[in-house]
Amino acid sequence: MNTDVFFLTMGAAMVLAMHAGFAFLEVGTVRKKNQVNALVRVITDFGFSTVAYFFVGFAVAYGINFFAPVAELNVLGDATNGYKMVHFFFLLTFAAAIPAIISGGITERVKFWPNAMATVLLVAIIYPFFEGMIWNGNFGYQAWLEASFGASFHDFAGSVVVHGMGGFLALGAVVLLGARKGRYTRSGRVQAILPSNIPFLALGSWILCVGWFGFNVMSAGTAEGASGLVAMNSLLAMVGGLIAALIAGKNDPGFVHNGALAGLVAICAGSDIVHPIGALVIGIVGGAGFVIGFQFIQNKLKIDDVLGVIPLHGGAGLWGGIAAGIFGSTALGGAGGVTFMAQLVGTLTGVAIAVAGGFIVYGLVKATMGIRLSEEDEYMGADLAIHNISANPEQDMANH
Repeated sequence: MNTDVFFLTMGAAMVLAMHAGFAFLEVGTVRKKNQVNALVRVITDFGFSTVAYFFVGFAVAYGINFFAPVAELNVLGDATNGYKMVHFFFLLTFAAAIPAIISGGITERVKFWPNAMATVLLVAIIYPFFEGMIWNGNFGYQAWLEASFGASFHDFAGSVVVHGMGGFLALGAVVLLGARKGRYTRSGRVQAILPSNIPFLALGSWILCVGWFGFNVMSAGTAEGASGLVAMNSLLAMVGGLIAALIAGKNDPGFVHNGALAGLVAICAGSDIVHPIGALVIGIVGGAGFVIGFQFIQNKLKIDDVLGVIPLHGGAGLWGGIAAGIFGSTALGGAGGVTFMAQLVGTLTGVAIAVAGGFIVYGLVKATMGIRLSEEDEYMGADLAIHNISANPEQDMANH
């Protein structure tokens, strides 16, 4: 058990580092006047998520709370050395990815404290509700799937539980918030809003890519359960996604760096059961699908999802959940133990809960507190409007 505690601590630290990736991906994509706000929101959302998941969310998902003396906490369940506590840390880093994902969609015009309130509600109730259904068998949902479709829903590292949920929760948030000022003209034309820093965007992607191997491989939960197949599949899906996005996105650096992430999102669910060639195909479809989905949502539906989190996490997560039921089959060289229908129904259940949850939570917050910055504050930028400082204060002072 000592080894497992160390193993999961390393995994949790790697996924914690991914939050720096979320931060820099957002910092590089937003305009310069909103960089500080992006950094502050990602790290404070992690703080609010920790408190919400510690006091409420973990108990909602797994029926475990920490209101006991340390002597009992160290041996929760059949564990020793506080394994359940480090397991909480690991799963918290997944839960906190939900607001970090949504942050990229709503950035540049969201109010600070109402967003923090939404984070608490999502991580305390909505996310753990579905997490518990899938990863803890709550409400007999997995047993029902197995009885109905021959297998339970397989989501090894969270294509749907984490990414699909985050991406489709963001849909309600982005729609209720509305587009940034100047993004779409009255005549319906799409106005380009350029990213501020491509190197930061790229750095964010790289940090996420590296941390993802903790996200996927360490989802085994124990050192003994760790699988080289998961590592190889994650790698091949990542490169499949980035190459497909490079081609579909015509060398655009934003698409390339996000395409790698789309491949990784898509492989989470089936990373422990699909053949490596299947993983490559899953990544290719994920990367190309992200580019097509991003352009469709921005240009046709006119939904101002700044970082493209709906197609990246929602769309690629949905594909990953279903793909595990295709490429996980023994007929395609997979390990088996999955059925297409169980994967389809499980995935669509997650999407439905996320879409409803996003509109309910952000609708409530909008009705009670308001969620959008004033036009004046948005024009000034969230950095000065909320934090009273810019990303380069010394330089900005010299220019005045």
